[in-house]
Parts: sequence; structure tokens; C-alpha cells
Amino acid sequence: MKNCAASAACKNVGLEMHPEKTHIAYCKDENRRGQYPNTKFDFLGYTFRGRVAKHRKSNVRFLSFSPAVSATALKSCEREIRQSNFRNKSELSLQDISRLYNPVLRGWIAYYGRFQPSALYPMFRHFNKTLLAWAMQKYKRLKGSKTQAGLFLESVAEKQPYLFVHWQQDTKGTLGTFA
Repeated sequence: MKNCAASAACKNVGLEMHPEKTHIAYCKDENRRGQYPNTKFDFLGYTFRGRVAKHRKSNVRFLSFSPAVSATALKSCEREIRQSNFRNKSELSLQDISRLYNPVLRGWIAYYGRFQPSALYPMFRHFNKTLLAWAMQKYKRLKGSKTQAGLFLESVAEKQPYLFVHWQQDTKGTLGTFA
């Protein structure tokens, strides 16, 4: 009854449900185990789907229907990093890059990292690889050597772990992607 009323109200103001964009998704989790063709959906930059979770008190793993950053949102973040083109701005220092991009990274972490922070690791890796390309562009001794540039950035991260906000978040595993 409510759907009919809502549908009628939508038609009164000229709104329609788009048949290609409107889907019914089955929220598959530990208690709902049915087999359906559509078990996930994207909304506001998140993908909602069944994910393995751990009970806080008993440490028992179970399937939970929960959100994490969507693949589309990750690609959008990576595109924004690419378009900033700081990899080719050798006049910038690491501190300049940190000052420019920490607010952006902090915003992405606050919004997309709210429910499953580990889903942001691919974006952090992309940012670190862009830093690697920047270091190879800036320093002649690192030009053409990803390994040397990676070691340089790892030493910076070790000496100044608070330089970039994603280095402060428990994401040290992404530093291995420098090399």
C-alpha cells in the first residue's frame, strides 16, 4: 500500500523510477542464505554486500551485509590523484605535497574509511606509487630506479611517519608497494 502511495506521489511531481538504475538486491548474510542473482548494490560511494565480519566479543567470523568503498569511488579517487599530476611537479617538496594532499586524503579516509578502512588500501598504494614516480622525477640519483626510489621513500616514512595521513593510519603494509 505504501509503495502505491509513494509511486502515486512521485508521479504527481513528475518523478519516475529509472528501470536500468533501480534494482532489487537480496541482502545475503548469515541469516539469509538464499541464492539470488543480485546480492549487492552501490549507494553514495559505497558497495553494500555480504562480507566476512568478526564478532567483537567472541571473535567468531560470520557473514554480514555491510558497506565498504565502491570500486567506482576508488577509481574516482585514483583519477583525482592522477589529474593532480604532482608526479611531474619536481619543484614541490614532500612537505608541500603533504600540505596539499593530506586534507584530501583525510576527507577520503573519514568518509570512505568509516565502515571498512582496509578497502582504501588500493587507493593508498596508488598514492604511494605516485610519490615513487615523483621521487624518480625530482632526484637525478633515483631516475630510472624504482628500487632506489622505493628505499628512499621507505626511509622517509620511517623517519617521518606523520608526514602523510595515510601513513599514520595502520597502513604500513602499503609502503611495500614503493619498490
